[in-house]
Amino acid sequence: MSATDDFEEFARARISQLYRTAWLLTGDRHHAEDLVQETLAKMVAAWQRIENPVAYARTAMVRTFVSQRRRKSWSERPTGELPEVAERSGDPELRLALQSALGELEPLDRAVLVLRFFEDRSVEQVAFDLGKKTSAITTRTARALERLRAVLGEGADQLIAL
Repeated sequence: MSATDDFEEFARARISQLYRTAWLLTGDRHHAEDLVQETLAKMVAAWQRIENPVAYARTAMVRTFVSQRRRKSWSERPTGELPEVAERSGDPELRLALQSALGELEPLDRAVLVLRFFEDRSVEQVAFDLGKKTSAITTRTARALERLRAVLGEGADQLIAL
């Protein structure tokens, strides 16, 4: 099997997980698609040197997300007209409340919470992915959860437990 075939197999197997993480980070379908595309582009360029593709993808995605949000040019806004979309299972009000609350957080706080609680990563894994110390991740997690609870109000514990 060639390196190209290996990469394509990896991309096909992980595309749903990458998209889900990207959507949780960005809160927008189009930005999530762009983030996944940028992540895969970085991976294909370095594919021969990548030892752990899953960890590399996660790290590349989060660092790209945080880097994008730091730029002053990050100002795309959705239009007022929404395209038709298929009905999704689950509670849409709950999803929108969580998306809105995550959007209130700083990009790094949002990344920490998404990786810790939605991707079910350990503190050590998140610290490695973000290039931070574990103590910094622990502190940032606690503070980000505090901010999230403040934004969500009474429904916080129900949403955070999901």
